[in-house]
Amino acid sequence: MSAPIPPPRSCGFTTSTPVPLYWAAYGPAGAPTLLVLHGGPGAHHDYMLPQMLELASDYALIFYDQRGGGRSVTSERSPITWRTHVGDLSLLVRELGLTPLSLLGFSWGGLLALLYAVVTSATAGDDDDDAGAPPPSRMVLLDPASAAGDLRSQFEQEFARRQQSAEVQAMRAELAASGLRERDHDAYRQRLFELSVAGYFAEPQRARELTPFRVTGRVQQSVWESLDGFDLTRQLRAVRAPTLIVHGEADPIPVASSQAIAQAMPNAKLVTLPGSGHVPYVEAADALFPAIRAFLAETDHLVRKE
Repeated sequence: MSAPIPPPRSCGFTTSTPVPLYWAAYGPAGAPTLLVLHGGPGAHHDYMLPQMLELASDYALIFYDQRGGGRSVTSERSPITWRTHVGDLSLLVRELGLTPLSLLGFSWGGLLALLYAVVTSATAGDDDDDAGAPPPSRMVLLDPASAAGDLRSQFEQEFARRQQSAEVQAMRAELAASGLRERDHDAYRQRLFELSVAGYFAEPQRARELTPFRVTGRVQQSVWESLDGFDLTRQLRAVRAPTLIVHGEADPIPVASSQAIAQAMPNAKLVTLPGSGHVPYVEAADALFPAIRAFLAETDHLVRKE
C-alpha cells in the first residue's frame, strides 16, 4: 500500500480559468518552483504522491487537478480537448505567477507540457488566449505519452497484452478465490485498482505501491479524440527549453517514443531506467530523483529570479 499523503503547505482554486481548478503547494515557499502535470487525461494529482514529494525538500512543488478530474470536476458537457487543457494551463501559470516556468510532466502530463511548449512558442506576441503565457524555461518529462499517434497505438496494444499476461491472470484468480469482496469491500476495491494498472509496471505486484486514482472516462476519451492522428515531431524542433526526458525501459509506452521526442528537440536529454515500467517514482526512485536533481541543478540559473 502507498504511504499517507501529507497535507499541502497551501491550496486553493483558480479564479481566472473557466472552471475553478484545484491546486496544492508543497515544499518551502520561495524555493525554485516546479509546476507538476499529472497523467490521465481525466485523472488527478494525488496518485503522484507521496513519492514525488522527495523533491519538496529543495523545491516548491505545485500540483493541480486538470479540468474534469479530481477536485476540478465540472458539470459542463462540452468536449474537453487538448486545447482546453493548454488554455487552462496558460491561465493557471499567469494567475499563480509561475515565471520563469519549470514544468514537470508525467505520462499524459508530459505530452501536455509539450503541447503547451509548442503553442506558447508559436503564439508569442499573438493576441489569442494563450498569448502572454510564458514558454517553459525548462521541462522534466517522466515517461511522457507518445508525441505521435502511431506510437500511441503500439502502447495500447502492449498494455492490453500485459493485462492478459499469466502473472496478471494469476493475480485475478487469487483475488477471486480470496473471499475479500465479502470480508473487506474497501480492500477488495483496492485490489481491483491494482489489477487495472498492473500492466504499467515491470513487476505487476508493485502496483500496490501506487496511490489509487480515478479517471473520468468522458474526459479521457474527449482529449484523445481531439489528438486523433496527431504528430508533434516537427513542431518540437521550435521548443528550445532544456528538457530532461526519463523513460523506463520496461514501460509499455515504447522507449522509441521518448527517443523520437528527444531527437526532435534541440536541447533535450534522454535517460532510460533499466527495470522500470511506466511509474519510475515508484519503481526506480533511487535512479530517478538523482537524475532529476542533477538536471535541475544544471538549469537552476535559467529560473533564478533577481
